[in-house]
Amino acid sequence: MEKPETIEKQLCPMCKTNNMTMMEEEIEIPFFGKTFVFSMTCSNCKYHVADVEAAEQKEPLKQTIEISSEEDMKIRVIKSSQATVKIPHITTITPGPASNGYITNIEGILRRVKYHVETLAEDAEDDDEKKKARKLLKKLNRVMWGDEKLTITIEDPSGNSAIISDKTQTSKLNQNKLFLYFFLNSNIFIFQIYYVLI
Repeated sequence: MEKPETIEKQLCPMCKTNNMTMMEEEIEIPFFGKTFVFSMTCSNCKYHVADVEAAEQKEPLKQTIEISSEEDMKIRVIKSSQATVKIPHITTITPGPASNGYITNIEGILRRVKYHVETLAEDAEDDDEKKKARKLLKKLNRVMWGDEKLTITIEDPSGNSAIISDKTQTSKLNQNKLFLYFFLNSNIFIFQIYYVLI
């Protein structure tokens, strides 16, 4: 593994100060291949953006996995900034200017979702909204403990995402979805929480 390449004191596009640090790292991910990890972080305004990109060009894809045990929390996930993550009846994370790419695992994905649900629960003024958020948190905890099944889907027009598991089902994205993703990618990032429970 090569040492990360770092460039400091760059101009931040948000606060316009020279406090931006840019980093690029090349890593080898088993069953995915050579991958570049990029990030830009401003020490002044805390602006941060990150992404991942496979060294080899990959086809647009859709990957789905059913989470059914606590052991599944360890499954490696690569999510690019162009990817949409779908967790039915809980959330959809769509790409946009504020979307980041990262390398994590199933537990990491669910913990990100939990953080947003907890924030909504704290900020909600309506008791019903708070109750629904608490139900979602309980559901997520049951999934993370292996007591409840959950399906996670990643759709990526760039092909730079992956759920690395023998349980993963992979298919191609159709042309209509590709057009929709490129349209969404030029608009605002959306993190939407659904309160519909089954």
